[in-house]
Amino acid sequence: MFLITALMSITGWAQSISTRNAGEVRVDCDGLNWNFKLSTTYENGREYLKIEMDGYEEAVPSPFTVSFAVPQNDAHHLWSVNGTSRFQIKPDWAASYKSSISSGMPLYQFLNDSNRNRLTIAMSEVFDEVVAEVGLREEGCLLCGHIKYFTAPHAPLSHYETVICFDSRNLFWAKSIQEASAWMSEASGCKPCQVPEAATDPLYSSWYQFHQDVHAGDIEAECKLASELGMRTIIVDDGWQTEDTSRGYAFCGDWEVVESRFPNMWDHVDQVHRMGMKYMLWYSVPYVGIHSKAYERFKDKALKVNDGGNVLVLDPRFPEVREYLLYLYVKAMNDWGLDGFKLDFIDQFRLTGTDPAIAQNYAGRDFKSVPDAVNKLMSDIQSELHEMNPEVLLEFRQSYIGPAIRQYGNMLRVSDCPGDLQANRIGIANLRLTSGATAVHSDMIEWSSAESPENAGRAILSALFGTIQYSVMLRDISQAHRNVIKHWIDFSQKHRETLLHSDFYPSHPEAGYPTIEAANDKEWIIAAYQDDIVVDVASCDRDTYIINATGANAVYVSLDKSPSKVEAFDTYGRSVKAPAVKKGISRIEIPVSGYIKLHF
Repeated sequence: MFLITALMSITGWAQSISTRNAGEVRVDCDGLNWNFKLSTTYENGREYLKIEMDGYEEAVPSPFTVSFAVPQNDAHHLWSVNGTSRFQIKPDWAASYKSSISSGMPLYQFLNDSNRNRLTIAMSEVFDEVVAEVGLREEGCLLCGHIKYFTAPHAPLSHYETVICFDSRNLFWAKSIQEASAWMSEASGCKPCQVPEAATDPLYSSWYQFHQDVHAGDIEAECKLASELGMRTIIVDDGWQTEDTSRGYAFCGDWEVVESRFPNMWDHVDQVHRMGMKYMLWYSVPYVGIHSKAYERFKDKALKVNDGGNVLVLDPRFPEVREYLLYLYVKAMNDWGLDGFKLDFIDQFRLTGTDPAIAQNYAGRDFKSVPDAVNKLMSDIQSELHEMNPEVLLEFRQSYIGPAIRQYGNMLRVSDCPGDLQANRIGIANLRLTSGATAVHSDMIEWSSAESPENAGRAILSALFGTIQYSVMLRDISQAHRNVIKHWIDFSQKHRETLLHSDFYPSHPEAGYPTIEAANDKEWIIAAYQDDIVVDVASCDRDTYIINATGANAVYVSLDKSPSKVEAFDTYGRSVKAPAVKKGISRIEIPVSGYIKLHF
């Protein structure tokens, strides 16, 4: 039996309930016309708080806040899926995170310095915007949260319910995150879409080297090199639809091929197919620029304007907006033989400030809720394209990566972090924990043509536990660099099951994941990214690979027993003299961006 107390004042409702994992939880609502019911269930160490909100009549819901506070007890870091730097616990007055169908996930964890969960907070609301102020309250040194609902413009309703899960089990931190993510999908009724095997094939992207200056001949030349190295998909990014190279979006919206760059799109795509590569094309989904023909048609059907007034963000609540966007992708797949799409900027489908629909009494719109309209749009796109091609590839990127969006996309990419090895590694690890079987892709990796082969290898190794997207100009790099790419693509495909589909152990997020491990019954793969840590080989019962991605020429290793055989390889995959490896802790020489294989 849990204690529930309620209080009504002239400004609204306040109601509290006692919980095992989060102490006293309080719900405050600004409006008087809403009643709340709170209840909890406790199962195997996880506690579920159900909140039911009922109004006297259908109305725009009043904002309400769910608050908790517990002592800071052996919890010194705060993880969230969109973090790419140190996961610090911020003061509660400076710790605000937003999530919705088009951005982020309402999932947070306080953890300690030993990779153990101390309190994971997960929410079933993955469509509407949730603002979570999660941090440390100075008074009393308390870990606290203020979870706010209906802070953004929202359509009227008369009933709403949601669930918050509090998990304080003493688990390896990543296991708690994985289980919470799976629960969020189940609780919200979100079933991830099919993931074809091609979604995890090595991929080439035109963006970082070509930007908008893309031409059919150049792409075909790069694809020839890419296919020889083992890449199996090309994403042609921005530039195919405009001659403008200013990096803006004022020419988006019509999505017609620029014939001076791509004289015959069908033949061009066919040429790439003949090289054994699939072809994906970039679209900035919600954007209509002022220089497009579509601008006049849709100028009164926008949520807002971006880029100094040069770009409309379409309002998906208009059925003609959704029909137009769906038409574009269906036509492109039919006309050009495409295998998939990179659908960009879905996170811009959000309101800021006043909803323009309110003053118009929602005229012309068949949805009042933007998240509901986004859900309808993306559902229609996915189902239509999947019917045309069950193996269709659909790439989304951070920050639209949660359970709701995984219903429509089968490839989730780390947000842009050009040249930043650590940010790429962090982003991949975060997404691996929250994405289930959905293919997790690196941000496009690149390096200077003047870089050493070993450091080129480190860029690849930073993304080894995800599907790697390459965006180096292959025609400009040295043969040595190509040899490095070829070796690591071969390695990643040989060990694909272990690296992408087996048990996954990223350690110490607060330190940028200095080691990441993946294992199954046959093999264990460990990558070290920091040269002053000790790699602990926990199970000396299967073939074990230790990869040196540190930049130093040796790695500290702890073994419970001596291996029966040791093999060593450099960054090209060439066999080199094997070091002596024995039981205990020792500093083992391993080539930079190379690895050893231990047989037990």
